[in-house]
Amino acid sequence: MTAVPDYIARMPRKRLAAAVLIRDAANRVLLLEPTYKLNWELPGGIVEADESPWAAASREVVEELGLELPLGRLLVVDHVHAYDDRPDGINFIFDGGHLASTPTTFPDGEIRSAHFMTVAEADRHLRPQMAGRITAALEALREGTTLLCNHGVRVTV
Repeated sequence: MTAVPDYIARMPRKRLAAAVLIRDAANRVLLLEPTYKLNWELPGGIVEADESPWAAASREVVEELGLELPLGRLLVVDHVHAYDDRPDGINFIFDGGHLASTPTTFPDGEIRSAHFMTVAEADRHLRPQMAGRITAALEALREGTTLLCNHGVRVTV
């Protein structure tokens, strides 16, 4: 009986990524400058097989920054359209709270530097959908809710 396995094999697959919004006392956002691409990112990365998005977010913070931070609530769920050679996907942003200082050590070698910035200050370093996703995450914090986005643009449902 192969009907169920065949059905499951034909199901679409989506990329999943999870990130953490970390702020300083001035409420600026921690952004990372990767060594392997031009655009800056929040701490985070791809959700691995059999891993939850919240576990991936925590793991990536440890790998990229060497920090074990308590993960807060879910701020944003963003459906990202397929682009370039990437399939569509879902990005999650979790609240990472505040840090007193900028991290300066990056254990996994994927990060060149880290900076606290406003979205406006970081705009030239961010893809538009990332800037929109971060803006939505900051709005979610202020509003005490979880927001939905479509390719970085807040949506109402």
